[in-house]
Amino acid sequence: MSEFFLPVRVYYEDTDVAGIVYYANYLRFLERGRTEWIRTLGIDQSVLIEQGLAFAVAEVNIKYLKPARFNDLLEVVTRVKQAGRASLMFEQLVRNKENPDLIYVTADVKAVCIRMDTIKPVALPERILEEIAA
Repeated sequence: MSEFFLPVRVYYEDTDVAGIVYYANYLRFLERGRTEWIRTLGIDQSVLIEQGLAFAVAEVNIKYLKPARFNDLLEVVTRVKQAGRASLMFEQLVRNKENPDLIYVTADVKAVCIRMDTIKPVALPERILEEIAA
């Protein structure tokens, strides 16, 4: 699977008292990147939920490298680093869209496909596995 790119503008609500992006908000940006990546595969997460399936984040390893500020135009880069039977390891970063060498955050995120009623791992949907194999 190639990389997926999502532009994100930093709003005032994303910043802290120092005027920089509050650290936890980067996790929200990363979530949006993974969500939109899944959408590009033609998978509607609402349909997965109706089928009793969801993705749960099991692990996050994040490095904060530089602060982003109000009104910066960011780009969330998402790619699948590794696929298991029931999980995906994503490699993600948040960088400046206009200056891609300016990287704010790097992260490895493990998302597990679960049955919502049991909260137990289940096999990834075939469509996702097919896309990763392509």
